[in-house]
Amino acid sequence: MNALLKAACLAAYGLALAGHAGLLPPGLAGTMQNIALVLLVIHALEVIFMFKHVRLYRGSLAVSILLTLLFGLLHWKPLADEQKRAAGR
Repeated sequence: MNALLKAACLAAYGLALAGHAGLLPPGLAGTMQNIALVLLVIHALEVIFMFKHVRLYRGSLAVSILLTLLFGLLHWKPLADEQKRAAGR
């Protein structure tokens, strides 16, 4: 399920880019660009407010921020759940 939702996020961004390149009809292009913009704004807010979970990523912090901007809670929520399980042991 998580992979399907991540694919949907990537599809929204891809369609927005295709619309920006003129590959989609103007009405659809504008709609997809608005959807992608809303997703990015929401995910940017998630980076700010959920930073304590974003920084739990084992790789680079920059990569974790990028993944959160792309996928939002689909990235940081599993990290938070893993920390909660580890604390409960």
